[in-house]
Amino acid sequence: MFEWVVRYLGFLKHIPVLPHLFDVGLKLISLFTHKNLSDHIDEIETEVLSWQHTHVSAHKYGGVQFNSTRHELGHIHGNGLLDILLSRHHKLLIMSRYPVQDHHVFKNSGWISFWIRTPQDKQTAIALLRYVYELKLPQPKQQDLVK
Repeated sequence: MFEWVVRYLGFLKHIPVLPHLFDVGLKLISLFTHKNLSDHIDEIETEVLSWQHTHVSAHKYGGVQFNSTRHELGHIHGNGLLDILLSRHHKLLIMSRYPVQDHHVFKNSGWISFWIRTPQDKQTAIALLRYVYELKLPQPKQQDLVK
């Protein structure tokens, strides 16, 4: 159903507040279909917030967005779908190491998607977000290395 809604009703995401209402609906459905999902998302949020310079915000299309300084690390929709933007090089690397898939909408891009369902999926989601976090860390300038 999620794929169908995104494909045929995706234009509705531009109506203010509607994506957030849709995400609430996804969360309600997930309470019955994947009882531990909200706990998994809460635990992922707690872990990411323990990393230096991270914060969370509402994602513009619903869900929780994880940020580091000025960069989005990724976001989780109410149905447990984690989306992360990588360079194409890092996307290929991650796809060879983790059970991720092309983004559910932007298949030929750097976006990847990963479904969170089990405690192991929660750990994989944390590892994926940590990977992106470390990629986005500011690199020391050459002059700082000389000192």
